[in-house]
Amino acid sequence: MSVGYVVRVAEESADREACFAVRKEVFVAEQGVPEDIEYDAYDAGAVHVLAVAADGIPLGTGRLLHGEAAAAKNGGDPAVGSLGRLAVTREARGLGVGAALVRAIEEAARGRGLTAVDLHAQTHALGFYERLGYEAYGPEFPDAGMPHRAMRRVL
Repeated sequence: MSVGYVVRVAEESADREACFAVRKEVFVAEQGVPEDIEYDAYDAGAVHVLAVAADGIPLGTGRLLHGEAAAAKNGGDPAVGSLGRLAVTREARGLGVGAALVRAIEEAARGRGLTAVDLHAQTHALGFYERLGYEAYGPEFPDAGMPHRAMRRVL
């Protein structure tokens, strides 16, 4: 696979559909997350980002919750965004797509005046997020049947 790709905010409906398709491939099909909990009411107001290969194939996605939606997930702080639903297709792993998506979400958070970004990381991904400047806090907890930890990065 070519390593050429772009990351953009998914403003067009086709881009949003591609984001949801990547999430279905990674979370529902690969990890066994029930489809009825993968998509939620937060999707409508979230900023979705999409990584697309030069040939148009979707490679990865993630979303940023902000405002009341983020505050509901991070303990009530409206100045902190919530990064979530970060997914990279199996074929694109190891190409830097995940890190590029995280940085695009952080840029979107900065553009909205947010001071930090929180996330709930699957425990196997803690090292990935730590390399990007995130720090774990609080105890491990289950989410969709998998162990997670809360993490935060000050912007």
